[in-house]
Amino acid sequence: MKQIYFFSEGNKDMRDLLGGKGANLAEMTRLNLPVPTGFTITTEACHSYQQNSHQLSEALQLEIDHALDRLSSSTGKKFNDKFDPLLISVRSGAAISMPGMMDTILNIGLNDDSVIALAKNNDRFAYDSYRRLLAMFGNVVYGISEEIFDNVLSETKEINNYQSDLELTTADLKNIVTKFKQIYQDVAGKDFPQDPKKQLLSAVDSVFSSWDNNRARVYRRQNNIPETLGTAVNIQTMVFGNSGEDSGTGVAFTRNPATGTKNLFGEYLLNAQGEDVVSGVRTPESITTLQESMPEIYDQFAKIAEKLEAHYRDMQDLEFTIEHKKLYLLQARAGKRTPGAAVKIAVDLVNEGLIDKNTAIKRIDPESISVMLHSEFAQKALEQHILATGLPASPGAASGQVYFTAETAKNAHDKEHQKVILLRQDTSPEDIEGMVVSEAIVTSRGGMTSHAAVVARGMGSTGVVGAHALQVDYANKTATIEDCVINEGDWISVDGTSGHLYLGQLETTDAIINDDLATLLDWAKEISHMGVYTNADTPEDFKRALKFDADGIGLTRTEHMFFKPKRLLQMRRLILAKNAKGRIDPLEKILLLQENDFYELYKLSAGKSVTVRLLDPPLHEFLPHDDKEIELVAKEINTTKDALKARIDSLKELNPMLGHRGDRLAVTYPDIYQMQVTAIVNAVIRLNQEGFDIKPHIMIPLTNSKTEMKWVRDVVVETIDKILTNKNTTLEYKIGTMMEMPRACVTADKIAEVSDFFSFGTNDLTQLTFGYSRDDVGSFMPEYIAQKILPNDPFQSVDIEGVGELMRMAVNGGRNTNPELPIGVCGEVGGDPKSIQFFEKIGISYVSCSPFRIPVARIAAAQAALPNN
Repeated sequence: MKQIYFFSEGNKDMRDLLGGKGANLAEMTRLNLPVPTGFTITTEACHSYQQNSHQLSEALQLEIDHALDRLSSSTGKKFNDKFDPLLISVRSGAAISMPGMMDTILNIGLNDDSVIALAKNNDRFAYDSYRRLLAMFGNVVYGISEEIFDNVLSETKEINNYQSDLELTTADLKNIVTKFKQIYQDVAGKDFPQDPKKQLLSAVDSVFSSWDNNRARVYRRQNNIPETLGTAVNIQTMVFGNSGEDSGTGVAFTRNPATGTKNLFGEYLLNAQGEDVVSGVRTPESITTLQESMPEIYDQFAKIAEKLEAHYRDMQDLEFTIEHKKLYLLQARAGKRTPGAAVKIAVDLVNEGLIDKNTAIKRIDPESISVMLHSEFAQKALEQHILATGLPASPGAASGQVYFTAETAKNAHDKEHQKVILLRQDTSPEDIEGMVVSEAIVTSRGGMTSHAAVVARGMGSTGVVGAHALQVDYANKTATIEDCVINEGDWISVDGTSGHLYLGQLETTDAIINDDLATLLDWAKEISHMGVYTNADTPEDFKRALKFDADGIGLTRTEHMFFKPKRLLQMRRLILAKNAKGRIDPLEKILLLQENDFYELYKLSAGKSVTVRLLDPPLHEFLPHDDKEIELVAKEINTTKDALKARIDSLKELNPMLGHRGDRLAVTYPDIYQMQVTAIVNAVIRLNQEGFDIKPHIMIPLTNSKTEMKWVRDVVVETIDKILTNKNTTLEYKIGTMMEMPRACVTADKIAEVSDFFSFGTNDLTQLTFGYSRDDVGSFMPEYIAQKILPNDPFQSVDIEGVGELMRMAVNGGRNTNPELPIGVCGEVGGDPKSIQFFEKIGISYVSCSPFRIPVARIAAAQAALPNN
């Protein structure tokens, strides 16, 4: 197996074998650009190294010898030569760029003899290069802390009152070299190897090993980079930016990576090597000043940059070195960029004719779009101490005064006009009034699909959940994190993107939907097969979603309409009534409120599809829980506290999530669903009489069987027919079901006989498939993922093997009965890009998600529709 390729033997399409850096060095060589000669050890050699107990094989070592001979022939230099020694760099390079995560060593080949040869023309430069090698090699190969070497430099500069490394004299550098070599003895108990070949093999070994270092692993997890790729190793003839004031090194982007603006953007340092720019030990100059100091070099570099961007059809990140006024290219790769810059660059490249719309869509990380839609804290503000960290449930940046109950939060907001943060152990539907007025919602418990998380995302509020370090004391109105006590009214700041909490009020920057993002989303809509709808329970939700061009509403959860005080009172009267007669009055009052709710939503829709789910949650969620509230409600409904407690106790269930809820309510309390359907139809008739064209979609939750679905459907149809007859009118409508029961998925072919559409409720389907409570997974899910028992949280990204297979079965069964059956997903994973890829494959018609996830889902749906996605 060939394990080494010279740059002249490769090209940009060999990334998997040569790594990104090696493939691009080969491509630039092929383009006759000024690239120092070198070769790449392949990723297959890395795999062999990993399988060979982390040892370099004899075959590889022999191939390295032959490559060194060839490199010597092409450069006229040899290792350890007494007149003109060959010096090389050893750099990592994975197929997917991982900047700074793995190891690099420069100046390999220097030793006590070759440094004298190098010093013949410039002794300061030679010993500066030697001290750099000693520090890098000691850190990378022997694990000696960089700080130990840095301390020697700092002490030397302090003693001599130097402000910069450039002030170090040759004598200083020789002394530093001596001290560095002593560090090897003192810390590692080893000598620095004087044999250049041993230096090289040790460096290659260390670069291969660095694939598995902690920072690389963390980076791969964060960026979803496969662990199996491995890294290549690039061996390249050294060129020296530290060889004098006519030399330098720098990094530049062909466009601004922060804004996407088309202009050469970068920095450089004279008389320096690459790590000086990256580490910040010296303040670099803007690349524009190179135009003044070395105009010919600048012009040459600018032309190369333009050529490479056009060649790769993407913004490039370029590393360069100038040695005695001669330019060399050391790296070209697609530049990292902010989400906003990524969108602008993609749109601009289409407009410039370099790429097509499909390519532009493919280049955008859908998740990154959400960052553009929320306020962010100013970067400088985030440098302060992190108070605690939880799960980043809903992105955004918010500051406010802490309150621990929905009531106090609402009062502070309404009466004191304060910006509030609701901080609780967890939340329930009764907290909704406090939640809607809060800048952010923080809980010490719960997972990414807990109530707090779902509501925060649905409202577009900042949310952090599962911040276990927080100890909430409701009695004393405090929260503690170790020795820090947060009192009611104290200011905190919440970063929903990172999950970090901070004391005080941090500066934020506003986010807007700019023209470039709007253009990209229009292209995505053209490309997508799936529609993208929103989950919206209020006109405010729907207005926000329409700004993001939602195709309609895929889920309106009617239970969320009942928690305002007047409505909640009537709902409690309804639930606590002893018989159907007692339910008549509260039902009539709720009917009028619900009719207006639906009227407002349908009016906003302007004919777009709106799917309303009939009442789903267990009735106990609407009832009072503590003594104080029970006493208050007893007075409101004119009964005694003891009688109310007895009635509440009679309604309690052992496992309400599996109990009396969903369409089971329709069977036992059909008048509740009849009221809701009446409200829907009355609202639609009013609007149609006003000139609108509304065709309501009514969704029945928690269906288990065809028989059950037909029973509830008959109740709905009879109610609609009665209204239409009384009003002497007609109406087009659809009645479908929420597929959230495993049994329903298995019998979908039969359910489709009596259902006009399916919509998967993946939260409950996941709960019932795994036997997990979504509100309790925070206690064990992180460990399950860490131990690789699960690849990810199935409430955040669909479990393809289990839940996904049930969905596939339901899609196939439903479409066997009705080939045109519309099938949607309105659960939490409806806005997850990975899940959307799967939904495209099984033929889902549309997804529905919270308003702020619509652009994310739109891009993901377009990517899923493209070939080779």
